[in-house]
Amino acid sequence: MSDKAKVFHPWRPLIAILRGITPLEAESVSDVLIEAGINIIEVPLNSPEPYETIDRMIKFHGDTGLFGAGTVLNAEEVSRVSDVGGKLIVSPNTNDKVIKKTKELNLLSYPGVFTASECFQALNAGADGLKFFPASQLHPENFKALSSVLPSDVISIAVGGIDLNNFKSWIDVNISGFGLGSNLYKQGMMLDEVKTNAKKIVDAYDIAVLQ
Repeated sequence: MSDKAKVFHPWRPLIAILRGITPLEAESVSDVLIEAGINIIEVPLNSPEPYETIDRMIKFHGDTGLFGAGTVLNAEEVSRVSDVGGKLIVSPNTNDKVIKKTKELNLLSYPGVFTASECFQALNAGADGLKFFPASQLHPENFKALSSVLPSDVISIAVGGIDLNNFKSWIDVNISGFGLGSNLYKQGMMLDEVKTNAKKIVDAYDIAVLQ
């Protein structure tokens, strides 16, 4: 594992993106994820009652995980996430106001980027790392070329199109971590299926890191 992949130490750099999750699922779904070895959890704000869901997860798990929000589009939403104890702010875009508010509140900022201009805009605004989305359109070889002009210590997270079969190709080009969405959790998915998906993902990631 590269030094950059240790950014979320002691946890794996795997972010569960639970779009559509409800407060009633908060404890059970986060519990099976953490048990499987996925301790970083993002609740997109276009989910039903996302702030309550984040609040319930934090109260249930305490410091055994890192919890926060995705699809954060404005500074007011950053404040609301902070109010319930969230520590991670992920956005689909690069918005200076969102990034600066995130850092003002001492939270972790991971805005969405795709181009070199967006990368430097985000970093100049104070972002802790970069969410490369959609990774399925970027591809590892293009990320490698793009990352060659970025600071060597930049934390990079690939999101969108990540599955059991392509961890290794991204790790080989020094990606720092991964965001996992519908191949891990979909709205209405049975808990046993989430548990099975989480175990497969963790096993595949661990194998890829060792190769």
